[in-house]
Amino acid sequence: MPAGVCSIFNFFKQRRAAISAVVAAGAFLAGALAVAQEGAPVDTALVVSVDVSNSVDEARYRLQMEGIAKALEDPGVIDAITGGSSGGILFSMVTWADTPSFVIPWIRIASKADAFAAAKRVRTLPQQGGEFTCMTRMLRSANDKIVPQIPAKAARILIDVSGDGPDNCNAEESIETVRNELVANGVTINGLPILLDTPEDSALLPKAVPGGKHPLEQWYREHVMGGPGSFVLPAQGYGDFERAIRQKFVIEVSGLEAPTYSKTNFAR
Repeated sequence: MPAGVCSIFNFFKQRRAAISAVVAAGAFLAGALAVAQEGAPVDTALVVSVDVSNSVDEARYRLQMEGIAKALEDPGVIDAITGGSSGGILFSMVTWADTPSFVIPWIRIASKADAFAAAKRVRTLPQQGGEFTCMTRMLRSANDKIVPQIPAKAARILIDVSGDGPDNCNAEESIETVRNELVANGVTINGLPILLDTPEDSALLPKAVPGGKHPLEQWYREHVMGGPGSFVLPAQGYGDFERAIRQKFVIEVSGLEAPTYSKTNFAR
């Protein structure tokens, strides 16, 4: 090969190598940035757990999913999500009946677009059936599998528990044992009981007291809520779920004081 042609060939060969190196470096930096962004600290890591047991028919299921989706799209909730010191939260969802299902693994919400994308995922979740209300099993799974997977440092770790009945699953351990273990691990558990007409002679609930709290709300206070700033905020039936979950999100994500009538600072 003539010397001039060889020089030109080597020039272009070196140029291609340089370009490839720049592209590779750019890809590496982009990957590193993505990892750094994924691990950036957040104000709140929130697990939303939803009862889908035998009492939850298709209409009730949709009211819950639509309520959560609309709450995520609410301007007040989005302002609370993006207005914290870290500018975002981690969000996940569990549906539970006989067994829990981690239906939305941890995702970051740091903008309106993120919140709307999360709402879309919630709306498209297929209904999963089950017979029993195995709340203790769900909390055990959250403690052992979900909380340890939080992909970033969170100033607050919260679990929302909503449902229309008490645990009726005869778990191998008490719900208080698991609740207190979660609290010891730095988790706060808040309750959203969906209050329906409940027989006063239910063996699983406290006796109704005239002028007192609904038996299911009282059960949530005694057996579910725990941790710093924990509270119970009931929904007056499934039609009120959207209002309750929206209010609950604002309190939780913003770190506001819960209403004094429903706040505790310790596990019972």
